[in-house]
Amino acid sequence: MAVTSDDVVDALRPVEDPELHRSIVDLEMVRSIDIDGPSVTVLIALTIPGCPLKAEIDSRVRGAVMELDGVDAVTVEFTSMTDEERAVLLESVHGNPAASAGSQPAHGHAEGRAIRFADPDCPTRVLLIASGKGGVGKSSVTANLSIALAARGKSVAVIDADVWGFSMPRMLGIDRAPTVIDDMLIPPEIHGVRAISMGFFAKEDQPVIWRGPMLHKALEQFLTDVYWDDPDYLVIDLPPGTGDISLSIAQFLPRSELYVVTTPQPAAQRVAQRSAFMAEQVNIDVRGVIENMSWFIADDGKRYPLFGSGGGAELADRLDVPLLGQIPLEVALREGSDSGKPIVVTEPDSAASLQFFSIAERIDVELAPTRRYHPELTIR
Repeated sequence: MAVTSDDVVDALRPVEDPELHRSIVDLEMVRSIDIDGPSVTVLIALTIPGCPLKAEIDSRVRGAVMELDGVDAVTVEFTSMTDEERAVLLESVHGNPAASAGSQPAHGHAEGRAIRFADPDCPTRVLLIASGKGGVGKSSVTANLSIALAARGKSVAVIDADVWGFSMPRMLGIDRAPTVIDDMLIPPEIHGVRAISMGFFAKEDQPVIWRGPMLHKALEQFLTDVYWDDPDYLVIDLPPGTGDISLSIAQFLPRSELYVVTTPQPAAQRVAQRSAFMAEQVNIDVRGVIENMSWFIADDGKRYPLFGSGGGAELADRLDVPLLGQIPLEVALREGSDSGKPIVVTEPDSAASLQFFSIAERIDVELAPTRRYHPELTIR
C-alpha cells in the first residue's frame, strides 16, 4: 500500500526536538508533507532561523520517515516560526512569566516569578556541591558526578553557580553557547547533561566584578529564564565558602540537598565543615561527604596518601552523614578537566570513574530523600 500523510505523521511523532525534548509533531514543527510515489518531502518549522541543531533534526526526520515501507527517498526542507508562533510554543513548554508578574519576591521566588525547583510538586532533586575552600576539586567532582548520574538513565542539568570562577563549559567539553529563543535560554547538552554557566557569557580571562545584588539576579535568571524541563537532577556547583551566592541559593531552593567536597587533609576538612554548618543554619539538608584526592596509586601499585588521610571520614562523622566515596588522584582526571574530556567518559573503568559511578548510585538509591520543605528561610 502507498504511504500516506498520516503514516508519515505517525512516524515523526516519536522524533523529538533535540533541545526542547518534545515531539516535533506536538510542537507543531511539521508544517507540510508532500508524497510523490516513493519520495516524501517534509517541511519543518525551526524555532529560530539558524538553529544550531538543524542538521540533527534533519537526520532524525530522515531516519524516521525512511523506516516506512514504500519510501525510497526523503527530502527535508526548513522554514522558521513567526514571532507569534514562537510565543505560543514558549508558553506551552516554559509557562507564561507574566502569569505571576506583580507578586513580591519571596522564599522560593525570584522577582515576581515562581521558581519551579522550589515547588513541592517538582520531581527534581537539587544537589548542591559545596566546599569550604577552593582547590579541592569541587568542580571536577560536579562534572563527573553529573555525567555518572546521566549514565544511570537520569535527566541531569547543571548550574555553574561559581560566577567568579566558572569552569563547567570547559570541564564538560561544551563548545557552543545556549540557544536563545526570545527571552528563553535553551542550555547546550553533552554526555546527557544540560548546563548553564557564566562562562557562556564572559570570556575565560574576563573577571566578573559583581556585588551581591547582581549575583542574586544572575542566579535568578539561571533558574527562571532557562528551559530546564523538570530534570531528575539539578546539580549546582557552588563557589567556595559561604558568601552571597550560597545564601541566595538557599533562599531560592529550600528543598536542596548539600554534599560537601573535601580532601583528606585534616586542615581542609575543618574548613569544609563551615559550608555544612552554613547549610544547617539556613535549613538546607546536608546529605553526604565526598573525599577527593584521597590517594595516588603509583606504578608499583601502592597507595600514597599525598594529602594525608582521614579527613573525609572525620568530617562525615562530625556531620552525622555518610562518606559517599573516596576519589583517588589520577592524572587522567586532571587532564580531562582541562581538556573537556571527563574521565567517566574517556576511562569509565578507572579507579576514579568507578568511585563516581558508585557515588551516583548511592545518591540515586540509598539517599533518595524524604524531602523537607521549608516555607520560610530561617537563619538560626
